[in-house]
Formats: sequence, C-alpha cells, structure tokens
Amino acid sequence: MARSAQPRTKQNTAPNNAALAVLPNRERPAEPGRYQGSKEELLEFYRQMLLIRRFEEKAGQLYGLGLIGGFCHLYIGQEAVAVGLQSALQIGRDSVITGYRDHGHMLAYGIDPRVIMAELTGREAGISRGKGGSMHMFSVEHGFYGGHGIVGAQVSLGAGLAFKHKYSGDGGVCLAYFGDGAANQGQVYESFNMAELWKLPIIFVIENNQYAMGTSVNRASSEDQLYRRGESFRIPGFQVDGMDVLAVRGAAEAALEWVRAGKGPVLLELKTYRYRGHSMSDPAKYRSRDEVQSVRDKSDPIDQLKKELEALGVTEDELKALDKAIRKDVAESADFAEQSPEPALSELYTDVLVGTY
Repeated sequence: MARSAQPRTKQNTAPNNAALAVLPNRERPAEPGRYQGSKEELLEFYRQMLLIRRFEEKAGQLYGLGLIGGFCHLYIGQEAVAVGLQSALQIGRDSVITGYRDHGHMLAYGIDPRVIMAELTGREAGISRGKGGSMHMFSVEHGFYGGHGIVGAQVSLGAGLAFKHKYSGDGGVCLAYFGDGAANQGQVYESFNMAELWKLPIIFVIENNQYAMGTSVNRASSEDQLYRRGESFRIPGFQVDGMDVLAVRGAAEAALEWVRAGKGPVLLELKTYRYRGHSMSDPAKYRSRDEVQSVRDKSDPIDQLKKELEALGVTEDELKALDKAIRKDVAESADFAEQSPEPALSELYTDVLVGTY
C-alpha cells in the first residue's frame, strides 16, 4: 500500500546551512579586492564614465526631439559596471555581448561615439548602417556582439561565443551581461549548465539595477541574492558594488584570472542603479524621486571617483576642462548624426537571408 504523503516539518523546509557550508570548500576564485590603479588609470575611468553619462543625456534629448525612434534604454547611473569590467579586457581578443541597454558598453569598448549616435538616429553612417537602432548594434572588429532585444537571449549566445574561444584556442573570454529580470529566464540556466560542464571561458554578469522594467527585484525573485544563482551548477559567484568602478575592476581581475586558467565560468552580480526609467517611454512611477535622489547623493559612480582623484591631487579645474571637452565631443557626435543621410530605400532588401529549404 502506498504511504500517504507526510506534511513537511519546519526542519525540512529550513535552509540546509550545513550543506551550503560544504560548497566553499571547493576551489574558488580569489576574493575580489578593490583595484589599486594609478592616477592616470583613474582619470581614464573617469573620462569613460563621464563620456557615457554625457552621451546618454544627449541621446535622451534627441529622443525627446523625435530624432531617435523606437525604444531607447539609457545607462545613466550604471557607468561603473561597463567601464570597470571592460577596462580589464583585451579588445579584439575578448568578446562582449549584452541586452538592449547597450550604448554604454559600446563606448566603454572604445567605439566611436559618432557611429553610435548615427545608429541611434537611424542614419547610414551608423555602426549597423542605420538599420539596427538603439537595441541592435554590433562591432565584430571590437568583439562586440550586440545589443539584443529578447530578454536573456544574449546569455545563450554568450555561451556560444565562449565555446568559440575555447574551440579555437584564441585565449579569449566572453563577458555576457544580463539584468536582474533576465536572471529569471530559463535559457540562462541551460547556459550555466553547459558553461560549467564544458569549462567555457565566460563571465556571466548580472547588472542588478534593482528594477526589472517596473518591478523591484525583491518582489520578482524568490532568491534576490543573485550571485548565488550559479551555485547549483558549481559556478562560483560574487556580489560587487557596481557603483564603485574600482571595486568592479577588482572583481574583473579576480574573475579573469580564474576563467583564463581554464577553470570554467564565474558569476558576478553588480549591485547598481539606473536613474532613468526602464526606457525613455517609462515614467518610473513605481519608485519615489527621493529614492533616486538618495542614490545620486550617496553612491553616484562619477562623484565617488571624483573624490578619489581630488585626493590624488587632480584639481577641480582639470576635471571641468575634461567635462567641457567631452561635452564638445558628444555635441559633435549629435551633429554628425543629424547631418548624415538616412539609408537608401534599397537597403530594405539587403542583409536579409533568403533561401529554399
């Protein structure tokens, strides 16, 4: 006779802390430390973050003027993540793939802001010849593989890029970004499983900006400590202050050392924050202005690094001059975009796969 199901006791449903304690006994990457860069390096991090901030502000203005159509997801507030991580990569050898909030990642990878802005405005001079727009931009030359509009899809593609690096033996590592909302997608975990089984050279990066579209991560995720999501696949994870570019760079160093040694993937959860809505069409009424302002006042990544630079002897006048030069470059990129022609109508018929199956 079958035994009747017994109700779970409190003891059965409690977290098995003893079992969890066993996991850290496996070999793990070194605990990330804060990067100790030179004054010149810190100035370059500051320049890149400020470029992203000013570029995104200008993109927001052009969207308001109707010069950018469709969706437009700005990166304002999250600059330390892309700059801190990608400053540790080797352009041309390593690869980067991300979701639709992608302008900042392209700028952090050294791609010309003029061709990015031209793409945003749908011009022929754009990096995807004006046919990709805000959400779909690529640069094979730089190893930047998009810009993807389907939530979480880029994670599986990133695993494929990592497989290519391992198969060809080129020494490259893939950096695959996704958000806290995409962290609940099924294909993410299929990718985790394969990446660990095959010891693929990939760093999975969760940009946890606290809100998946309009829902707080605490409401949408039963496990909101997202760096733990890889443990059941034996992927080590770390939670990092994504508003501190030096903490991010330190985490990148530790993760790359592990992955380049052939030990498999690493999962990094970057705790960050976006100041604007999910996209330009989002009024962001699900959070208060006081909340956003509090983060700006206490944790802004650019302001934090500015204090570090001032402690190293960089003057306010020097930083103002840098800001002025960046504003000029961004204004020129907007002018370049506006003056560039739109793609010819014949382009509607190019880059389309047609075949018989």
